[in-house]
Amino acid sequence: MSDTTAPAGPAAPAAPKPIEGTLGFIDERFGSTSFFRRNVKKVFPDHWSFMLGEIALYSFVVLLLTGTFLTLWFQPSMKEVIYEGSYTKLQGVKMSQAYASTLEISFDVRGGLLMRQIHHWSAILFMASILAHMLRVFFTGAYRKPREVNWLIGINMFILGMLEGLFGYSLPDDLLSGTGLRITQGVLESIPLVGTYGYMFLFGGEFPGQDIIPRLYVLHILLIPALILGLVTAHLMIMWHQKHTAMPVKNQTEKQVYGYPFYPVFLAKTNAYFLFVFGVAALLGAFAQINPIWLFGPYDPGAISSGSQPDWYMGVLEGALRIMPNWEISAWGHTVSLNVLIPATVPLGIIFGGAMAWPFIEAWITGDKRQHHVVTRPRNAPVRTATGMAAVTFYGLLWLAGANDVLAERFHVSLFATTWFFRVTVIIGPILAFILTKRICLGLQRKDADTVGHGVESGVIVMSPDGRFSERHEAPREEEKIVLLSKENARPEAPARDAQGIPAPGAKGPMGHLRSRLNRAWTFDDVPVEEHGHGEHEAIESGSDSEQVKH
Repeated sequence: MSDTTAPAGPAAPAAPKPIEGTLGFIDERFGSTSFFRRNVKKVFPDHWSFMLGEIALYSFVVLLLTGTFLTLWFQPSMKEVIYEGSYTKLQGVKMSQAYASTLEISFDVRGGLLMRQIHHWSAILFMASILAHMLRVFFTGAYRKPREVNWLIGINMFILGMLEGLFGYSLPDDLLSGTGLRITQGVLESIPLVGTYGYMFLFGGEFPGQDIIPRLYVLHILLIPALILGLVTAHLMIMWHQKHTAMPVKNQTEKQVYGYPFYPVFLAKTNAYFLFVFGVAALLGAFAQINPIWLFGPYDPGAISSGSQPDWYMGVLEGALRIMPNWEISAWGHTVSLNVLIPATVPLGIIFGGAMAWPFIEAWITGDKRQHHVVTRPRNAPVRTATGMAAVTFYGLLWLAGANDVLAERFHVSLFATTWFFRVTVIIGPILAFILTKRICLGLQRKDADTVGHGVESGVIVMSPDGRFSERHEAPREEEKIVLLSKENARPEAPARDAQGIPAPGAKGPMGHLRSRLNRAWTFDDVPVEEHGHGEHEAIESGSDSEQVKH
C-alpha cells in the first residue's frame, strides 16, 4: 500500500508555525523535511483494540523511568549486614545488603515505596497488555502476510518479559523471591548433561552463593531491557512501514487505508493514552499494595512462605510443576528429573512454539499467499478461533493449578483432589474448548448469513391479503452490512489430480495428502455469507493504492 493521499472532504489544515519552524531547522541540517512532511500526515485506522499495543509500549516507558530511579539506591550485593533501618520489626536481623537496601528504598527514601510499587504494577500491566495485544492479533488474523515477522517479535518480547520479571522480583532477596530462585535452580539442574554446569555458571557455585544477585542485576537493568527496547523499535518501524491493520469498515479495502492522520489526531490521542497509562500505574502504586517484602523477611534456604505465588505471568510454570507426577529416569548413574524438566519446557514450548509456527502453518494449509491488511472477525475463521481458545484454556488451567493449595484451602477440598482435577482438565479442557468454540463460530456465521439474506426483525407485524400475519424484515444498516459481507467465503481447493489423472505438484507425497486433508477440515463446514441474487460477494477495491483521511 502506497502513501498516496486521497483526501475526502475539505483539505487538511496546514501545520502550525512552530511545527513548520522545527521542520525547517531539521531540514537545513539533515535534509529530512520530506520524510517528516510525508509521515506527519500518515493515516492510522481507528479502533479501541488497537490501543492494547500502546498500553504495552507506555508501560515499558514507565518501567524504564521508575527503574532508573530505583537503581540510584539499590545495592545488588549478597554481603551480610545487620539491619538498623526504620522498620523496627527487622532491626538487628542479619540480611543481605540487597534486602536491606530494598527496605531502605521502601521506608527511608522519599517516594521510594511509591516508585517500587509503580515499577511492579507497570511490569504486570506490561505483560498483561502484551498478552491481550497478541490475542487480538491472533483472533483477528492480523499476523498474516506480510506481518509474520512482527508476530514473532511480539512473542519473543513476551518471553523476554517473563525472564525480566523473574529476575526483577528475585533481586530483593526476600523469602518469596528466594523461593523462586530455588525453583530456577532446580529447573536448570533438570536439564540433562549440561544442567549442572548451567546452574553453577549462573549462581557462581552452590546455591544460593554470593554472585547470583549481582548477575541478575546486570541482566535485569542492561541486557534484557536492551533486547526488549531493540525489539520494540523494530516492531514499530515494521508497523510504520507496513501500515496498521484495519477493521472491515466503509471505505476500507486491502489497498486503501481509511483513518485519522498522525498529526494532529493520532498524536493527541496517543499522548493522552500515555498519561492514562501512567495515571493508572500511579494510582495502583499508591493505593494497591504489592510485594510487601518486609512481611516475608530475608531469604532463608531452610524456610518457605505459606501460599507463595509468583507474578501471574509465571503462574503457568508454577501450575505445571505442581500437577506433574513424580517421574524420574535413572540410567548409567544419571537421573533425569522429568517431574521438573517437562513442566519447565513442554507447556510453554507448546504454547509459544505453536504460536510462532501458526502463521506459516495456516498459510500452508489454506494456500493463501496474499497480503492482508484488513483483519478478519473471529467468527469467520472457526478453526483459528477454536485453536486459540484451546490454547487459552490450556494456559488458564495451568495458571489456576499454580494456586492449587490456595484453592484447596479456600474451598475446603483436599489438595490431592485439586491436583487430580487439574491433571485431567488440562487435557480435556482444551479439547472441549475447541469443539464448543468452533460450533459457536459456525452458529454466528449462520446468523450473519440469515441477516444478510433476509434482513433483521423490525417489530412490525403485517397482514397479507389472505389474512396471514408475519413480521416485516428490514435490510441491515449499511455499516453493519459491510461488516457482515467482509467474510471471505471458503474457496474450493484445486483438484489433487487433473483430467488426465496427473497429480498437482503440491499434492504429491505424504505431505501433500496431509495438506489436502487439513484444507478440507479447514473449509468443509464453512457457511457462506452473501446477498441473495447477487452471487458470491466480492470486495470492491480502489484502482490504486491510497490513504483516505477522516474529517
